[in-house]
Amino acid sequence: MNRTLAITAAAILTLTAGGARAQTPAVPQIAFEADARLLKLPANLYFGEVSGVTLNSKGHIFAFSRGNTQGPAYAAAAAQLLEFDTNGDFIREIGHGLYAWSFAHAVKVDAQDNIWVTDKGSDQVVRFDPEGHVTMVFGRKQEASDESTEPLKHPKPPLPPVDGLFRQVTDITWDRAGNGYISDGYINSRIAKVSKDGEWLGSWGEPGDGPGQLNTPHSIASDAQYNIYVADRGNRRIQVFDTTGKLLRQITIDVPYDPASKPAIGNRPSLPIPAGTPQTMAPGSPWTVCITPGPNQVLYVSDAFPGRIYKMSLDGKVLGVLGKSGKQPGQFGWIHEIACPSENVLYVAELLNWRVQKLLLKP
Repeated sequence: MNRTLAITAAAILTLTAGGARAQTPAVPQIAFEADARLLKLPANLYFGEVSGVTLNSKGHIFAFSRGNTQGPAYAAAAAQLLEFDTNGDFIREIGHGLYAWSFAHAVKVDAQDNIWVTDKGSDQVVRFDPEGHVTMVFGRKQEASDESTEPLKHPKPPLPPVDGLFRQVTDITWDRAGNGYISDGYINSRIAKVSKDGEWLGSWGEPGDGPGQLNTPHSIASDAQYNIYVADRGNRRIQVFDTTGKLLRQITIDVPYDPASKPAIGNRPSLPIPAGTPQTMAPGSPWTVCITPGPNQVLYVSDAFPGRIYKMSLDGKVLGVLGKSGKQPGQFGWIHEIACPSENVLYVAELLNWRVQKLLLKP
């Protein structure tokens, strides 16, 4: 395979999902129940910002938290991987004191029940087997002995990416052959492809807002046809690629919202956000993407403001919305990852509320 995967933009289909003027009738509100206390921590163990959540084939729940923080704000070990059973009872911590732990970002489980984590601070992706042993590592963190070690800069134009290395990596998904697709991330703004044996196969994408370009690819998922859905958060869109990097379509979310909505934290964003500026806090800007198992797959997406979850068809139609920003059960404080084991059961990891909620949808 060519080291740089090709982007073909000739057949781009841009879809406006749930537009205020285009979609009639109004997008339905989905009723749901929320369990905000499902996961039971043992005494003297606490969550920090919960950046990731996933389930394995047994229904065990894995929470990736920015807990266990030690040291200064930079170079702190702000990452802790915890496993719970189907009832939410604590089982174990995985990878205590792991060299890659720095700043937790996402956790996923593959078809063989291997547990994968992406750490934004160490720029590393780590695979654990089901027993919790490290079996594969991608990327490399900065050396503590290097006098230039410091938080990564964001130069413009950005420095060229380097094969095998990441700059603030965010997430991973897979295809039928077991190849991995890694969203890399806040700085490189590309998708890396690796084989099931760990070989670096190439990458596609670059910083920008044009077709196939990316601005903070923050979350990634694949459907039953192994199309790759990328939450292009800074560009307020989802881009869908095939496994060679060919751009298939773009999806944007334009659902009306209450203008009196309050953000989970900070000032209400001044809208519209100017073109060329990261759209991270714009309504419909995708922080997460999650696709349910078949046979009838749906896509779940969340934003930070107004803090909702969107249920969507894979072609981009908004089927319903639920939730809003807040601190109460059933409200959300920056959903950072969604696990969607079925169409009507969701697990959401929240940064600001330091928790995982289990949602039972009643569409």
